Amino acid sequence: MAETLSAPEELQLVVFRLAKEEFAVEVGQVQEIIPLQDITRLPRAPHFIKGILNLRGKILPVIDLAERLGVPPTPTDSQRIVITNLEDQQVGMIVDSVTEVLRLPAGAVEPPPPMIAEVSGAYLRGVARPGDRMLILIDLSKVLSTEDVEALAAPETASQSANG
Repeated sequence: MAETLSAPEELQLVVFRLAKEEFAVEVGQVQEIIPLQDITRLPRAPHFIKGILNLRGKILPVIDLAERLGVPPTPTDSQRIVITNLEDQQVGMIVDSVTEVLRLPAGAVEPPPPMIAEVSGAYLRGVARPGDRMLILIDLSKVLSTEDVEALAAPETASQSANG
């Protein structure tokens, strides 16, 4: 039993690409990953909100994660929608591709340099270097501001009032 207590904590990460960079999020933040689907556009939505989609009868807002993070979008045939929960609301996030689920010791994640942390905001959790790669760890729950989350909730409210 002592061995279990002394074993280093392990992180399980979903690794995905945006442009040519690799990003990762903890598996616990991801509900599912689906192929890119038809998205219904919404008028006057912020530029990074691509619209809404119907996922098994539930209307979900969809954002373009590259646009939200200021990374140049590079649409590919391998684009996916990562479904996550943000403040008790399911949200889809478009990524260029999902590459793997990776296990790393928690100690392999370094905090971001202070200057970068200030510029990137609270969503940057750290940087991991498995082998010769560099993964940027982000916290999906902090990618959107409170105002953004409220804007995402608006389409759901509008569709409910239109149907009710």
